[in-house]
Amino acid sequence: MVSFSLCNPTDIRFGKGQIGALSELVVPDARVLLLYGGGSILKNGVEAQVRAALPGRQIVAFGGVEPNPVYETLQRGSARGRDAGVDLVLGVGGGSVIDAAKFLAAMIASGQDDPWDRFAAGDFPADTLPVGAVLTLAATGSESNPVSVITSLRRELKLPFRNERARPKFAILDPQTLASLSRKQQENGVVDAFTHVLEQYMTYPVNAPIQYGYSETLMQVLAEWGPRLLSDGPGPDGDKARENVMWAANQALNGLIAAGVPEDWSTHMIGHAITAVYGIDHARTLSAVMPALMRHELARKRQMLARLGRKVWGIVGDEDEAVAEAAIVATENFFSRMGCPIRPSDLVDAFDPEPVVSHLERAGQTALGEHGSIGPDAVRSILRAA
Repeated sequence: MVSFSLCNPTDIRFGKGQIGALSELVVPDARVLLLYGGGSILKNGVEAQVRAALPGRQIVAFGGVEPNPVYETLQRGSARGRDAGVDLVLGVGGGSVIDAAKFLAAMIASGQDDPWDRFAAGDFPADTLPVGAVLTLAATGSESNPVSVITSLRRELKLPFRNERARPKFAILDPQTLASLSRKQQENGVVDAFTHVLEQYMTYPVNAPIQYGYSETLMQVLAEWGPRLLSDGPGPDGDKARENVMWAANQALNGLIAAGVPEDWSTHMIGHAITAVYGIDHARTLSAVMPALMRHELARKRQMLARLGRKVWGIVGDEDEAVAEAAIVATENFFSRMGCPIRPSDLVDAFDPEPVVSHLERAGQTALGEHGSIGPDAVRSILRAA
């Protein structure tokens, strides 16, 4: 195994009715910035449950966080939080809202109106505010990891920011909150979680049977229960699907399966660039890029692709190359079954790789992958092949 350190102190409360646990997780005199997105929590009862669990706390609400959180919106949220003297940021929503909550916790503490460059250099304030999360869309694992992905419209950049001090202190995971999601949101969530596992699994083999076995289980669960999430509806079968998908998505990106293994993340960096340029849903950029990237990297990833084929997709065969190629097709078929595209031209008519490559170059992301071998020319080749 690769040497690692692992610590995840997020207090997770999982299950029906757990929003009520906010009453014990948030101190009685807290001043809370309640952060949310487009307003679905105001309609489906989640916001009312949150307020009911926080009697006596001063709550300052700030809505309008975008599906890809916009820095300029967060600047307004930061000013509001500082003016109100908040001492806790509570993200109530999906991964985008929780990403925004983590970023805002550092922005408010910084006392600066425009700390982008400072944060991009990894300089976060030591007194970053505590963060809590109430998850309403299972996808990113943001509720128990330290990463935020934020877009600056003025800079025309979408970047990941890692701030361990902003890792949520607690996270409420009530699968019932997923019941009001649209089909597209459910599709995106499952595919996002599945690609998170692949980015940490599909590299080169090391002595990590525990991590690999856990990763394979997560992918098997998502492959089985993801389609059922779309079809089983609001009853008991749907409840089982929501539970399994919500927990799998959390485990896919809380640090555990990354411990001791090399990681890739090139699909994500290319996907972020596509979103920044074309405004496409994050998960759909991943499904459109990953199969072509797998084929481009087949020689380097053959062993783990073959293992993916045998362990997750049940492909039988003695020749690694044939099994690896079949594993790519099986992964494509799963993405398609989940309603997500498998080529950039499915996203945008006359898709042009050049603005995507330009974004990566401006972001300093010119040596992607576990070997640092995917540069601008390789990205062009991958996107053209796709």
